[in-house]
Amino acid sequence: MADVFLNGVSKAFDDHQAVANLDLKIADGEFVVLLGPTGAGKTTTLRLVAGLEKPDSGSIEIGGHDATRLEPAERDVAFVFQQYSLYPHLSVYENLAFPLRSPARRMPDDQIRRRVEEVARMVRIHHKLDNRSTKLSGGEMQRVAIGRALVRKPAIYLMDEPLSSLDAKLRAELRLELKRIQAELGSTVLYVTHDQIEAMTMADRIGILADGLLVQIGSPRAIYMEPANLHVAARLGQPAINLIPVGLLPDAAVPTGTKTIGARTEHLTIEKSANGHGDGTIDWVEHLGDQNHLHLTVKDRKLITLTDTDTPFRKGDAVTVRYRAPLFFDGAGNRISG
Repeated sequence: MADVFLNGVSKAFDDHQAVANLDLKIADGEFVVLLGPTGAGKTTTLRLVAGLEKPDSGSIEIGGHDATRLEPAERDVAFVFQQYSLYPHLSVYENLAFPLRSPARRMPDDQIRRRVEEVARMVRIHHKLDNRSTKLSGGEMQRVAIGRALVRKPAIYLMDEPLSSLDAKLRAELRLELKRIQAELGSTVLYVTHDQIEAMTMADRIGILADGLLVQIGSPRAIYMEPANLHVAARLGQPAINLIPVGLLPDAAVPTGTKTIGARTEHLTIEKSANGHGDGTIDWVEHLGDQNHLHLTVKDRKLITLTDTDTPFRKGDAVTVRYRAPLFFDGAGNRISG
């Protein structure tokens, strides 16, 4: 494994600035997730590290060596794509063995077999080694694609939304598998996704990208609790953070310059109004099993808050709503400490 350093990297396609002056340090053995919507620059960043794209400016170091102008085969990286990209005419074993038989890294057959069997057990596909890849389920095919990268032991693994085409249950299972494997191997991973749950559950650090800019990078907890601006605040949290104008609810100790108050579902307390006249009215109760989301209207604003399953709220109830640990943002959308 190796550390990776992007220093002032920029890349444009015609008049579209895909990545702008990106500084990013990925430590040896670190799992870094880039999170952002389509067009944020996530995949372009991966392709720049892989050598599939050349930067217009800036430099890329891998393992302490300048890799900016190296060809992909010279960079010692492994890429896992969103689609499975398996060879349909080959067995699972042959797909896994393929990277070890390339002219640049060819290994003896006995070593290839040991490595393939080791990785197949790691990704829990060892019982399918003799199967054609076309006979696998979607989850099994993605395990093979991930395993094909793992057999290489490269400097860094690059993963481009590898779980996005799977159903919810398989995504949850493979999230755990990927994190387990990464921890066991001590691998360096740069992973991109638009899925906040993947980012929160897998990353050592999350980088938030917007329009080619790295807006903020930090631990999942830091990004969630201390977002730099409204864009970052809106990227994490399900349901999304409530963005409330000053004055809609009783505001306690609002810092000077605040224009918007951010309140996540757990940052609002709600009680039935004692006299039938409250701050708002419940529109409906969303039962989720272990918790409830309350959808309510305060004046003309729709809000969502979180309650226990045994709270006795019903549609039409008048309620009082108060802040608990809200976030404050100025007119430009930047967070104000308070």
